[in-house]
Amino acid sequence: MDLYQTFKTRTPIIGVVHLLPLPTSPRWGGSLKAVIDRAEQEATALASGGVDGIIVENFFDAPFTKNQVDPAVVSAMTVVVQRIQNLVTLPLGLNVLRNDAKSAIAIASCVRAQFIRVNVLTGVMATDQGLIEGEAHQLLRYRRELGSDVKILADVLVKHARPLSSPNLTVAVQDTIERGLADAVILSGWATGSPPTQEDLELASGAAKGTPVFIGSGADWENVATLLQAADGVIVSSSLKRHGRIEQPIDPIRVSQFVEAAHRTWNSKSPSKSVQQIKLHS
Repeated sequence: MDLYQTFKTRTPIIGVVHLLPLPTSPRWGGSLKAVIDRAEQEATALASGGVDGIIVENFFDAPFTKNQVDPAVVSAMTVVVQRIQNLVTLPLGLNVLRNDAKSAIAIASCVRAQFIRVNVLTGVMATDQGLIEGEAHQLLRYRRELGSDVKILADVLVKHARPLSSPNLTVAVQDTIERGLADAVILSGWATGSPPTQEDLELASGAAKGTPVFIGSGADWENVATLLQAADGVIVSSSLKRHGRIEQPIDPIRVSQFVEAAHRTWNSKSPSKSVQQIKLHS
């Protein structure tokens, strides 16, 4: 995956829009307009703060189904992404939780989003949803069937889960790339808001052999400069929320603070960053 081609920078910062509960989820509030309004506000805050891409997740749909989501979730996420595309020009991605990669790549292909995140692409993970099996064989064939060039960012030893096989990070990274054909890999801590260790990032980067490695959780303005020394990009959400609380909306001041801290590291590694602008409508 050529990060510069997709994100116009070699060390992208990807902000996350956590969607309010969607139709059929336990906490669905009955108003898709409320979901869209919040998503538009958060996407605008991320873009104005200087991130290089945005990923949209049905984060507040917990407890999640482990595989296929309801068609209403697919429909709602499609609408939301299109509305965000009307506001910002940034590359967009999708993560359909917990592990509905097929729906994610279907939405992304139809709305011309650039990438998806897949929590379990290969192997078997024990999670709070039960056992989740990677289905790389189905996903990669489906992408080809769609004639799609949507990139697949795959978690390795994903958070909130434990592998059934030996948790050898080097082998897991190599399997995800060489056998699962991931375009990039993501390394997280054990849970949302928990960062990976510097040692694990260095191991993953060595095993990836040039395939991009993203930090998937736990990055904040204080540690991002250190973490990015061993990674190619970062996906961030919790630390960008008001007061750092996951249920709060994105705080544009925190976004700017995070981006500024990250830039101190990658300015020495990449060309000057091209500024992404919010679309201005008359």
